[in-house]
Amino acid sequence: MSSTALRVVLLIVSTTAAKDPSTDASQAVLSDVLEKEGDGRWALVDTKIVPDVVTQIQRQIMLWADVAADTINLILTTGGTGFAVSDNTPEAVSALLHKPAPGIVHGMLTASLNVTPFAMMSRPVAGVRNTSVIVTLPGSPKGARENLQAILKTLPHACLQAAGMDSRTLHAGGVKKLEAEAGIRSDAGHSHAHAHDHHHGHGSIHQHSHSHGHGHGHGHGHGSLVRHTAPSSNPLSNDPSLGPSRRNRESPFPMLTVDDALNKIKEHTPSPEIVTTKVGKSIPGYVLAEDVQARENVPAFRASIVDGYAVVVPKDGNMKGVFPVVSVSHASPGEVQPLKEGEIARITTGAPLPPGATSVIMVEDTVLKTMTEDGKEEKEVEILADNVREGENIREVGSDIKAESKILSKGEQISAVGGEIGLLAAVGVAEVKTYRKPVIGVLSTGDEIVQHDRPGDLRLGEVRDTNRITLMSAAQECGYEVVDLGIAADKPGTLEETLRDALRRVDFVITTGGVSMGELDLLKPTIERSLGGTIHFGRVAMKPGKPTTFATVPVKDNAGDRVTKVVFSLPGNPASALVTFHLFVLPSLHQMSGVEPAGLTKVPVALAHDFALDKARPEYHRAVVSVGKDGGLVAASTGGQRSSTVGSLRGANCLLCLPAGKEPLRKGAKVDALLMGGIRSGI
Repeated sequence: MSSTALRVVLLIVSTTAAKDPSTDASQAVLSDVLEKEGDGRWALVDTKIVPDVVTQIQRQIMLWADVAADTINLILTTGGTGFAVSDNTPEAVSALLHKPAPGIVHGMLTASLNVTPFAMMSRPVAGVRNTSVIVTLPGSPKGARENLQAILKTLPHACLQAAGMDSRTLHAGGVKKLEAEAGIRSDAGHSHAHAHDHHHGHGSIHQHSHSHGHGHGHGHGHGSLVRHTAPSSNPLSNDPSLGPSRRNRESPFPMLTVDDALNKIKEHTPSPEIVTTKVGKSIPGYVLAEDVQARENVPAFRASIVDGYAVVVPKDGNMKGVFPVVSVSHASPGEVQPLKEGEIARITTGAPLPPGATSVIMVEDTVLKTMTEDGKEEKEVEILADNVREGENIREVGSDIKAESKILSKGEQISAVGGEIGLLAAVGVAEVKTYRKPVIGVLSTGDEIVQHDRPGDLRLGEVRDTNRITLMSAAQECGYEVVDLGIAADKPGTLEETLRDALRRVDFVITTGGVSMGELDLLKPTIERSLGGTIHFGRVAMKPGKPTTFATVPVKDNAGDRVTKVVFSLPGNPASALVTFHLFVLPSLHQMSGVEPAGLTKVPVALAHDFALDKARPEYHRAVVSVGKDGGLVAASTGGQRSSTVGSLRGANCLLCLPAGKEPLRKGAKVDALLMGGIRSGI
């Protein structure tokens, strides 16, 4: 950073981030743009977070622009520029400006509108207060980055003028010199002062030739293409408006290994949300978000552990003799009479001991001597026991669980087959803090897809929708609430509208189809260009499932808070969709639900026969794991493994992790298996 660096500050306007700064992603993104694309001309000297409150926004800006000891050249705000009720940033900033800067606003809007028509929903403001240039950016990290990139190279000129530099000196040499100093290319009198990482879909025909310095692998078809980034370093999906003749001829997304893809999922999946859950039949599958203490002792009273007779043991321990039966204590609520030495009380298992009783004699150690006159009750019983000690056959108060002791730990998952629910019920815990399980929406895409149960024969080109019902069943089997999002047509507007509606209704969207390289594969461009989402990976080196796509989309919830929602776009082939669900979607769901470790259980298995390997990619082979004759685990293939082969999933309870290779793996070789279901008893 040079000694003459311009001083920039960042104001994050977000009620959510004001409560929890860890939820903000804009600071890191904008700091990265300033550092890597600012040519060493900027120094980020301060960052503040305020809620969506006009007075607090204005107060912080005035502290920087009016009071700061050192001149602040540039004040950037991010957030609160939309149409939500709580979006007040433009109104707060406009009232403070001494000079508006409509050109800067126009530059940002032009850049954004070339990406998506929804940019018109943003309300940016820019101008000068005292000697500080102020610019409002969107709250979306992607939108904020793109807007800043669009104006970044011209901002030093504005800041120097606002700070009082002589305009004649500043403009000496003319526009060409200014452009050269700013690093802006200009052809035929038309300049682009931005280098943001998306393809522009121009809606009008240009009558002049110019070139773009964007990081993508396909051109506009007007002018020569000047590329400043490697093909894989700045990927962006097809622009559907350009038509099939100008789509990518190869994927712009780098090919990730499975491990790298899983790390991306771990990095970008939202943190789990803590909720209060009632202890009942719906709680299995939830993960505790807190330690749980017992509210009371178990047992809450001194109880007998056998059927027999409560006694008061004499000092010598000799209980031999005949004793009158003075009362009966059953395992039911009620008053119990005190017991004296020389008396006994008949007692059942689990019943409270009478006050004064010190031990219980098993019924097997007694003989009935006399009955009442009606013959219905015992009158006298002979005890045959000697050397009896106090406390025999008694459960003391709190001997199982003591009040206020920890009975379950944070991070434990409550199962339907374990004893967690009974344990909670036993100590009187009615509700606990858990991690909320996300609600999942499943969507199929494609004009060729029809309902699986539609009556009648298929027309040429039609395909029954097997993926949606399969994935919904898989997610429900894993314990998640699922919403059926139906089938979306291969039309940009239809798909965008469907996804927007889905993101309002659910936390987590799974789509199938539309992620390959065809002209109608619209999911990636819709996520990036229309929804403002970020695609974290779009290709994985694996078989099946290479075009698997993982993205996050910023969404405002009903309270006006910005939240991140996950979108997994899985391949349309049935085997690929289910394999990638188990391999990638499930770990993300587990992470959002607090389940650790996330993902399928991995076990070593021996191969039951030879397995051919793919020469280029590791394969996740559908197989059946059983217990072999020697007690070890053995895996056999389910048959043909083409990604379109639905039958390869029949009976499968695991995915075999097979490496790439030219030679087959021989029978008996050991590999890892990811268990999707229970292990069979024999092969």
